[in-house]
Order: sequence, then C-alpha cells, then structure tokens
Amino acid sequence: MKIYFANALFSHADFNYNAQLAAQIRRALPDVDMYVPQENAAINNKEAYADSKMIAEADTKRLLSADLMIAILDGPVIDNGVASEIGVAYDSYFGSLHGQSTVRRRQSTKARCFATSCRKPVSLSQSVYRWFN
Repeated sequence: MKIYFANALFSHADFNYNAQLAAQIRRALPDVDMYVPQENAAINNKEAYADSKMIAEADTKRLLSADLMIAILDGPVIDNGVASEIGVAYDSYFGSLHGQSTVRRRQSTKARCFATSCRKPVSLSQSVYRWFN
C-alpha cells in the first residue's frame, strides 16, 4: 500500500512533528510505502532551486499514485497545501485519513480521526489509529 502524508512543513516544529509521526507510522506499518514531502531531496535541496511548480508537480504525482492520504489538520487554520492535497485526493476518488490533535478545534481532549472511502481496501493497525484517538 502507498500512503501520502500531508501536513504543513514550514516551521521546525512542523518538520520535527512530521518526522516523528512518519517514523511511528512506519514502525506500525513496515510494509507500507509512505511519501512524506519534506523527505523528497529533489525538491527540498536548498542548493538546487525547486520552484513552486516543480514542488507541486512532484508532490501531486506521488499523491495520485497513493492508495491513501493521511492529512494532519492541526493549527489555527488548515495548511493551504494540505487543503489543496485533500481536494486532489477527493477529486481522484481515493481515501484519506484526517487527524487533528489541536485542542482548541475539538470538543474533547482526545485527538480525532476520520476516514473517507478508499479505492482499495486499506487496513491500518490499531497503533496508527491510537495516535489519533
């Protein structure tokens, strides 16, 4: 199964959080091929310039080849790039798992998670859901 991981990545906190969560998911699902945009050296190398079009094309190609998207919806507003990627996933009729740990935008103190239908049956271990619930 291929997973596309979507979250903001423009601060050190976001970058570190993504790395930590991606590592947890990979430990829980070792057979999954997960794309995390911040790990794509071809578009994130500061010495080799990648413009916004190159970044969008590279990420969209990987998104469209995914079976599932995990989208993190934290922060005061959803990241513009994540919102766009959710739209691409929705338009392409494949599933996404949305997680939110932001206390201010939810009723309880627990994180929440919701999923949309997927083009292929997807089985995620309880350890992944445990992070969201």
